[in-house]
Amino acid sequence: MSDVLAPGGLLSRRAKIAWAAGLLLLVAAPMLGVYKVALANALCFAMFAMAFNLLLGYTGLLSFGHAAFFGGAAYASAALMRDAGWPPELGLLGGFVAGAVLGLVIGLIAIRRQGIYFAMITLALAEIVNYLAKRNTDFTGGEDGMQGVPRGHLFHFLDMGNDWVMYYVVLALVVAVFALIVRVIHSPFGQVLKAIRENEPRAVSLGYDVNRFKLMAFVLSAGLSGFAGGLKTIVASSATLTDVNWPTSGAVILMTLLGGLGTFAGPIVGAITIVGLENVLADKAGSWIKVIIGAIFVVCVLAFRRGFVGELLAWQKRVLRRG
Repeated sequence: MSDVLAPGGLLSRRAKIAWAAGLLLLVAAPMLGVYKVALANALCFAMFAMAFNLLLGYTGLLSFGHAAFFGGAAYASAALMRDAGWPPELGLLGGFVAGAVLGLVIGLIAIRRQGIYFAMITLALAEIVNYLAKRNTDFTGGEDGMQGVPRGHLFHFLDMGNDWVMYYVVLALVVAVFALIVRVIHSPFGQVLKAIRENEPRAVSLGYDVNRFKLMAFVLSAGLSGFAGGLKTIVASSATLTDVNWPTSGAVILMTLLGGLGTFAGPIVGAITIVGLENVLADKAGSWIKVIIGAIFVVCVLAFRRGFVGELLAWQKRVLRRG
């Protein structure tokens, strides 16, 4: 299901209006009093969810260990920028490479299995990364994480220490990654991924090397997750154990399902919703925040089985058929 392209591959008038309105809202949000750092953090998770949706929504592979790429790359970017003195653009590139390499290692092992076995292998290998982050205190800082990461100057002239500049750079990068994912999904490579999701045995019978395509999708998803982790490190000026813990893997699944699996806008809507709820409820709910978000998720799954965007698209299709 595409929420971007109309039949024939062209943007419909309604789609253009919807995307322009959404982008305008994000551009104007800081001017309307929304906290720039919090919103930039939500956009980082939106990018993370988009990368995860590329794997689950369009390839049909459920990973329980995507926090390994997000958090592992966050530590790698933090080390490059804080300890090695690299500028943010190289730190982000390092995060992408770290995520992709880690994805290649884990993917080569996990891709041999399917279904729940694939998911559990990714979880087990991600827990190894989490364990290393906890134990290697000289590099990761242990429970304290890596603090004091400088934001620096992007390309030597964009001061990331300025929250306004930082926010709009993050927004521009999220839009760029979104455009990349749209292009990938509507390329011949993306069509093969969707064929694998819909009917893997038939894709094999057509002569496609299914495992190779799965591995490529896994590495790309891991690399983009790593890029999101590096970007989050710049926004927060730190990399912590929370980034690499298994609840972060669960959170990105929640974001994707809540927004709409297999849609382009769904992960963005889901991520902003979840992160926004956490920020709003943090002071009021305390330790009950996870229970409340879990209850909201159950209600939403029962009421919106396709997610927010998925249900909206399904309703739109029904209206068009009647018309």
